[in-house]
Amino acid sequence: MATRNDFENSYENKWCPGCGNFAILDSMKDAFAAMGLSPETLLLISGIGQAAKTPHFMRCNMFHTLHGRALPVATGAKVANHDLNILVNSGDGDCYGEGGNHFLNAIRRNVNITLLVHNNKIYGLTKGQASPTTDMGMVTKMQRHGVISESFNPLAVALAMKCGFVARGFSGDKKQLSGLIQDAMTFKGFAMIDILQPCVTFNKVNTFAWFKERVYDLAATGYAPDDYLKAFEVSQEWEEKIPTGIIFKKQRPAFTEKIEGLGSKTLISQTWNPEKIQTVLN
Repeated sequence: MATRNDFENSYENKWCPGCGNFAILDSMKDAFAAMGLSPETLLLISGIGQAAKTPHFMRCNMFHTLHGRALPVATGAKVANHDLNILVNSGDGDCYGEGGNHFLNAIRRNVNITLLVHNNKIYGLTKGQASPTTDMGMVTKMQRHGVISESFNPLAVALAMKCGFVARGFSGDKKQLSGLIQDAMTFKGFAMIDILQPCVTFNKVNTFAWFKERVYDLAATGYAPDDYLKAFEVSQEWEEKIPTGIIFKKQRPAFTEKIEGLGSKTLISQTWNPEKIQTVLN
């Protein structure tokens, strides 16, 4: 039986004490153990940022790629071996900024992967400038007179793109977050969880206490995540009340299911004839 220890490694962690990433890492290990996964069946892919360091602290297959480019790499990996459990760990800047175009296209294709966005509403690795999700008016080390752009709403954008699994987690509720990760990984299609996590060094506004006062669990209200228009309404809640849990869930054919050449066999397990390729090249 799988345990958290199966995913432990000895690499020293350099996150700031109190960083929300620690709780996300713990929730991932709890989820993997609860699902009975083994390290060799798991692939973690990330880009650049503090969130992108997550695979370094996990015993499993991993690929650390370029800023904002984790999702296309994950797409290629899933097409090559659709039997792998693939998770992408990304930050709000990495995913919604540098990787914004890939975020949209991964949803459009409905690639069967799980995206965990560590959303601290700031750029943490590069020392505190505004990210796409930073609230308008917030003063940062770079935006000395306050952010003048509207904040990016990842949940609403994902819903507009017909994402089949849209959820929000909070690093302050590891039990809920672990359950959300399990639900996302068992969903056949693109599943995203935007995870609110405090940056204790560079974001002094959206602190742990700030989130704790505002977040509430949708499941506790009797909310059913099957109403598309209601999900849009919920995605607009912020400031005074911030919903967490599954916002929307609806199954549709996944990307690899629509590729006739794959069938029941993975691409890497299929035989190929190099002479046929040479004929084409000639």
